Amino acid sequence: MKNWSVHFKLLLLLAVYHLSIFTGFSQDNPPNVIIIYTDDQGSIDVNCYGAKDLHTPNMDKIAQTGVRFTQFYAAAPVCSPSRAALMTGKTPLAAGLPGNASSHKGKEGLPSSQVTIAEKMKENGYVTGHVGKWHLGYTEATMPNGQGFDYSFGHMGGCIDNYSHFFYWNGPNRHDLWENNQEIWRDGEFFQDLMAEKANKFIEENKVTPFFLYYAINLPHYPLQGTNKWRTHYKDLESPRNMYAAAVSTVDERIGVLLKKLEELGIRDNTILIFQSDHGHSMEERTFGAGGSAGIYRGAKFSLFEGGIRVPAMISWPKGLPQNEVRDQMGINTDWFPTILELCGITYNENEFEGKSLVQTLKESKPSPHEKFWWYSNKNIWAVRKGDWKLLKNPRDPSQKTELAEKDSLFLVNIKTHPEELENQVEKHPEKVQELMAEYELWYDRVK
Repeated sequence: MKNWSVHFKLLLLLAVYHLSIFTGFSQDNPPNVIIIYTDDQGSIDVNCYGAKDLHTPNMDKIAQTGVRFTQFYAAAPVCSPSRAALMTGKTPLAAGLPGNASSHKGKEGLPSSQVTIAEKMKENGYVTGHVGKWHLGYTEATMPNGQGFDYSFGHMGGCIDNYSHFFYWNGPNRHDLWENNQEIWRDGEFFQDLMAEKANKFIEENKVTPFFLYYAINLPHYPLQGTNKWRTHYKDLESPRNMYAAAVSTVDERIGVLLKKLEELGIRDNTILIFQSDHGHSMEERTFGAGGSAGIYRGAKFSLFEGGIRVPAMISWPKGLPQNEVRDQMGINTDWFPTILELCGITYNENEFEGKSLVQTLKESKPSPHEKFWWYSNKNIWAVRKGDWKLLKNPRDPSQKTELAEKDSLFLVNIKTHPEELENQVEKHPEKVQELMAEYELWYDRVK
């Protein structure tokens, strides 16, 4: 009888051990990963980045429980190339999508030959999900389910009306709402709430397995459709800041819904949560000419000045990273791919990426792994940064902070001493111009 009792206890312990593996209670579980990617959110448009007139407690909570970057860049100043860089860990030119993908069904986007972060995570045992905006291709091979995502819900083009889910910005008007490659109809339901519902359902269904979720929120991109709660809250702000602010806080509130779900399920501490805007704020007519803010920085969406590419970015993993810390080192959205792989213990070949792991910068505040980086809009519009020096070719300035002259076709600035980028240093430092042009040409010849 005594031997049977010992045997029974051993079997019970073994069963509990295996149960812990399958129910998520093991201390050695790989972390879940969620990337929250907002759309057209300005460089300083979060409270923790200096915004005084916005209400963003949930975005701030990510910073408070993690590491916030003050010098973080998107690899492009427009939607699709920024997302291509995120998905591949490469500059958009190297990834094969240096410009915006079409919002028309049947058009290609990010080449399916590129290895995406979803494919890599899936290969390593993760369940992969996409919720929200895609804008990386509108064919079966280039939609999310063809690019490594087990589950997908959202719109494939650049934007939609949040209630009808139609694309209205060039004809013909067309419906754009999809779930796993099937067109679905949710007429009149607010897309921000639909995304929150689908994201939380994905998390709930995969709470006992490691998951990767790309949560691509389509605001504060136009149309600026915040909820009445937030329109009322900001009624005393001047237009169009009031409409933009309502959109930002509508997003923040839905991020709070996601954070609450993670906490309820007891998996927040072991979830890597990344937050970033895809690029700078829009000054297009469709956003009434402004609304967002880049603070001291020049430029906006479409511009390679800082206001077009410097973005709010933060990462939180309570179990594995410092909390409530700030890093001034340079980072790029191409870096998230290798950073995530390293944090998750997934082996990879550094030579497959132009991005670099930020793990040592995050954990020990080591210097940025980047000495230089390159931005490419087309053959005549590009930028390169090396150390604190940045050279722009044919820069655009939607913010019109100062007039650009013909001699500014090459524009040199030291980001550390002149972050506002208002004074062209080309004539004062011709040797630096030549050095940076050579760096750009070397990179371009390598990846074109």
